Amino acid sequence: MPATPAWPPKSLPRLFVRAQLRDGVRVDLDADQANYLGNVMRLGEGAELLVFDGTSGEWLARISEAGKKRMALTVEQRTREPEAIPDVWLAFAPVKRTQTDWLVEKATELGIAKLIPVITQRTIAERVKLERLRSIATEAAEQCGRTRLPTIDEPISLAQLLKQADRAIYFADEGGGEPAASAFKPGPAVILTGPEGGFTDDERAVIRAAPNAIPVSLGPRILRAETAALAALAVYMAVAGDWC
Repeated sequence: MPATPAWPPKSLPRLFVRAQLRDGVRVDLDADQANYLGNVMRLGEGAELLVFDGTSGEWLARISEAGKKRMALTVEQRTREPEAIPDVWLAFAPVKRTQTDWLVEKATELGIAKLIPVITQRTIAERVKLERLRSIATEAAEQCGRTRLPTIDEPISLAQLLKQADRAIYFADEGGGEPAASAFKPGPAVILTGPEGGFTDDERAVIRAAPNAIPVSLGPRILRAETAALAALAVYMAVAGDWC
């Protein structure tokens, strides 16, 4: 059946799978996925669902084998091509776990391509559990209809970010800058936001001295660190045309 606005049904479950998808391929699900479909969603042999592998788009699949602890799918046809997303990275200072989890979830929903935890002088998070964040991003992508997963890098220092980023760095500067809506331009970019309490004066000076850094303002109010990151990303996506 050809894809139309009404098909496949949007209510079908969606899963990210690590197998490379193509017509007719068999996919053996892991135990957690089999438990979710079989025991939570109550799906059995013959049931349809949507799957994606992060590179080849979205596919309609059917449960071909269902057991107590294992399940296999057969891929039937592609329903959507891989999504096109702006080449924008979010470099953020990790905050407390709950807020960082929320930031990763919402940034994934907004269409971020890459997330980079950045350690600053005021960063309070002692550890960044990448596997947890990647799991959160995967679940968010399954829920919101994305066909690509964002990359989540190992934490790096602010100095490393400034040295490695060979693209525009839009720096959310509490000291002021050009309004974000007019400063952002389509094209490869990094949005850099700070920790609770903001960047130190020394850090602000170092960032402003970087040749590719562009200070931007996020408005007249004081925003929490995670709010600032998502507000900046939302403005960038609107300017880049991702929501048009």
